[in-house]
Amino acid sequence: MRILALDTATENCSAALLLGTRLLTREAEFARGHAEHILPMIDALLAEAGLGLGELTAIAFGRGPGSFTGVRLAASLAQGLSFGANLSVVPVSNLQALAQRGFDLDPSIERVLVCTDARMQEVYWGCFERRDGFAAPAGPEQVGPPESVRLAAGAQAAGLGRGFGAYPRLRELPGVTVRASWERLLPRSAEIARLAAREADAGGLLAPEAALPVYLRDNVARPSSS
Repeated sequence: MRILALDTATENCSAALLLGTRLLTREAEFARGHAEHILPMIDALLAEAGLGLGELTAIAFGRGPGSFTGVRLAASLAQGLSFGANLSVVPVSNLQALAQRGFDLDPSIERVLVCTDARMQEVYWGCFERRDGFAAPAGPEQVGPPESVRLAAGAQAAGLGRGFGAYPRLRELPGVTVRASWERLLPRSAEIARLAAREADAGGLLAPEAALPVYLRDNVARPSSS
């Protein structure tokens, strides 16, 4: 299994190349200008591995939610590269990728609540549980004000993502434990690649035209109510 993963949905611009059990990565945080950096990252990874694009199994990408411009960029790049090299694609949720990062950091936790800053006084959020070592959705991904975020009654979860830093009142949610260092975490292509490999093994390879963004917001131009 040879999977190239790319992600530009957040400040963290990243690419990863999964070659069986070997993982090569490139990443850096940028306020903007991801389009100028992601292709050189991809080229560097392929050069390091000594591979051409056409020798890969699939291209995975962070399909959102996240920055609208960034999510569109990742989807369009994945689609264009896969069409050109006759490869399959694997869309991966950015929230799920961040949840996977939490599970990898602490093997003892079984459930996480991911909250990322959606701007306009809202967060993207979702609950995930550990299944066979991988992050699996424990409910739908949502977008809304911090007050809309909640766990099921009696549930416990570790909280992670920059939504907790942007909206500190989220730290007071019943059943949620937030570590200070986890408030700074962002999704990465490293976890996207691993989740994509699992999806590919389960038959989840898709045609290039299926490389579509997921925004969660219906109206991306909606003004803030504050």
